[in-house]
Amino acid sequence: MIRVLGYKDAAGLITRKVMRLEEAERNVAPIIHDVRTRGDAALLEYARKFDKFSGDTVRMAVKGSLKREMQTAVETAAANIRQHARTQLPVEGFVDYPDGRRLGQIVRPLDSMGAYIPAGRYPLPSTLLMTVIPAQAAGVATICVACPNPSAEILGIAELLGITHLFRMGGAQAIAALAYGTETVPRVDRIVGPGNIYVAAAKKLIAGEVGIDFVAGPTEIVIIAAEGNAKWIAADMLAQAEHDVDASSILLTTSRPLAAAVAEEIEKQLATLPTAAVARPSIENNGAIVIVDAMEQAVEFSNALAPEHLALHDPALLGGIKHAGAVFLGPSSPEAAGDYASGPNHVLPTSGAARLRGGLSTVDFVKVISVQQLSPSALAALTPAITTLARAEGLEAHARSVEARSA
Repeated sequence: MIRVLGYKDAAGLITRKVMRLEEAERNVAPIIHDVRTRGDAALLEYARKFDKFSGDTVRMAVKGSLKREMQTAVETAAANIRQHARTQLPVEGFVDYPDGRRLGQIVRPLDSMGAYIPAGRYPLPSTLLMTVIPAQAAGVATICVACPNPSAEILGIAELLGITHLFRMGGAQAIAALAYGTETVPRVDRIVGPGNIYVAAAKKLIAGEVGIDFVAGPTEIVIIAAEGNAKWIAADMLAQAEHDVDASSILLTTSRPLAAAVAEEIEKQLATLPTAAVARPSIENNGAIVIVDAMEQAVEFSNALAPEHLALHDPALLGGIKHAGAVFLGPSSPEAAGDYASGPNHVLPTSGAARLRGGLSTVDFVKVISVQQLSPSALAALTPAITTLARAEGLEAHARSVEARSA
């Protein structure tokens, strides 16, 4: 049974379980070093050991097809994801100022990216859409996909998206191959996508040498509702809980009757849920319904938690939200819609990282490069400020490089 807590008793929910990456890092560090130094030979050894791979190369021919219903669903989702991704592109442009400064920016895509697509308990073809389409919208030329055991749907979507670099590899060895390159796998500029604790640890260790999205922990949702349909709310909480036994589903409400109805409905739905073996321990160990005194208190609690997913049944609360990976407004906007087909990305920051950034977007695959052009008069007007600051820092050549132009 899910816990029903008073606000004062819920403080512990903000102190989440910290991902125990240290042990995982110790385990994956030798794998990363091995793949970096021995390339394909090491990659194949680990693929055979961990991924039950028996081939001669991890590179796969991209051949697949989708059943009609699946293809229609994928085409709908892909169109919406691509449409939204294009709106996220930064705009190139210049501004000419009266004093002779011409300032602006150009936008250039990364040369390459790698998408990690999990295929464990739940193969995630939707993650292929969410990671590849924004990169395509950004104009990334080389797109690599790593998956330890591609399902028929993943293969079909890969062909539909025009993927040419697909590799049957997983775990830390896949992250290392993408980060450093091997004889078969191109080195990429950024690696994105979710994975287990070993994938997360590997991404953490290679961050800085190659870009990553973030180190992801267990998935989570916070729902804020003063009133609503208990059946819908319970279903939304279970949708998150079925991901992982460590997933977190929290309802914040001012209504004790709603809290009781949702708790009862969760039990009723668990009785017939095929994924209850995962969802029940998630709900019982990490889930909670918290009774707050006011909606402002719920917003304050949510901001402290900085959840991956935040569902606001009252859209008027949006103005108070400071930290969330993605926000779902109104009772007709379930989180599952965002997971698959509405358009925004489902690769989102967890474990409080939403305090620092939002979800994966087209912006992750481009560089915004500043450009400046000064007229002689603009440089002359700036010379006193430039030289004074340069000499205050002890950088005489900087000052002289400007003064030489007016000598």
